[in-house]
This record gives sequence, structure tokens and C-alpha cells, in this order.
Amino acid sequence: MPLNMITVVIASYRYGHLAAHCIESLLSQTSPPTRILFVDDGGLDCNHLPNLYPDIEYVLRDKNLGVVDNFQDMLSRVSTEYVLFIGADNWLRSDAIELLSQTSADIVTYDVIVTGELKEDILMRLPIQAFPHQGDLYWNRQEQHHGSMMYRTALGQKIGYKKRYEDGAHPQEDWNLWDQMLQKGATVASLKEGLLFYRRHRENFLKYSHETLQSKELQVNLAFAE
Repeated sequence: MPLNMITVVIASYRYGHLAAHCIESLLSQTSPPTRILFVDDGGLDCNHLPNLYPDIEYVLRDKNLGVVDNFQDMLSRVSTEYVLFIGADNWLRSDAIELLSQTSADIVTYDVIVTGELKEDILMRLPIQAFPHQGDLYWNRQEQHHGSMMYRTALGQKIGYKKRYEDGAHPQEDWNLWDQMLQKGATVASLKEGLLFYRRHRENFLKYSHETLQSKELQVNLAFAE
């Protein structure tokens, strides 16, 4: 796949104090994406970034749309063959885009390094899948979704981020997107590499319950077992 076929969307809500780290992890890639879109969903703490990093594109909202509407709008702005969403509090390993570009699957997933001052809380949610790794935690996501999976844009746009699961308590927008893409026959490639540094910290916006996560993880695992 040509390297100029990937857009990365950086999403921020109250992550303005961390966003520069994420941006620089993309600008310093061994093979940078052709387009980087940064959105501040009404956190009002990212206005300093365009002066620091003028070469990327910005959507700085005055009001908060919420995760689902924000992601839906940003996905509609993407025209490259592939897209990857990343939280502005996280960052990618410097060779991530280069490695992700070496497959033509509809979805490319990969493992996650959980870091940050609150990294241990993931062990309470997913004690089997995360284990100590170089002072952080290694989260095995082989053939499983996460919010920063790379996927074929046209397929994702047909499904979108709008649907909520029946519990109504959480958006779960990436789970639904993953499930619907699989139902449409999407091909999946998994890289056994920890490419995303997922920062757990005191300002994390989305906090799912232990029961919700465990239930959905079981559904995903059973789907691959069938």
C-alpha cells in the first residue's frame, strides 16, 4: 500500500497539555502519513497548537459534540484509502505507520503498550491480557479491535460511528464499527507489535465499567472462536 494513503485523526477533549507529544510522534514517523487531522471537541485547550505545528490540519470546536458525533464528522472528512484514529493523550511508536502500510487488509490491528500514572487500573479490567513489559504493561490485541485500529476508509464510512449498543450507557463506537466491518466480510491483519502507547492518566475522558468491558471482550473472543 502506498504510504500516502493513510490519514491519522488525532482526537482531543481536555488533552491539550498532552497533545504535542502525540503530534510529534506522527511527524517523526519513519514514513509519516500524508494527512494529519487534529480535532479539539470543545475542550478549548488546544488553541496554541496551530502556531507550534502549522503543517497539520485543525478542527477546533467551540462546543463539545461528544465522541460519537465528533468521530462521525471527522471520518466524513477523510478521503485517503485508510484511516486511523488516535487519542491526543496517546502516541505511536516511530515505525508504526511504516509497518501498518505493509498490508492490504481491510482492518489492521496491533498490540498496545499501556503506560501513564494510572496504567495499573487496566489490570482490574482485563487481568488476563495485560502483563508487565519494560516498566509498562503489554496489552495483547491480536485479532481484536481497539480504538486506534487502522481500517479502510470507504468501508468505515458505510458503517460510521453513530450506533450505540443496547445498554445505552457508553458510546462503544469502535466496538460497533469493528463488529459491522467483520459482518461485511472485512479482512483482518494483526501485527504482533506494541505500536500504540496508550496513556492512562487522571484526565482520561472515557471510563467504562469493568462489567461492560468484560462482557464485550467475551463476545469478541467468542466470535473469533466460531
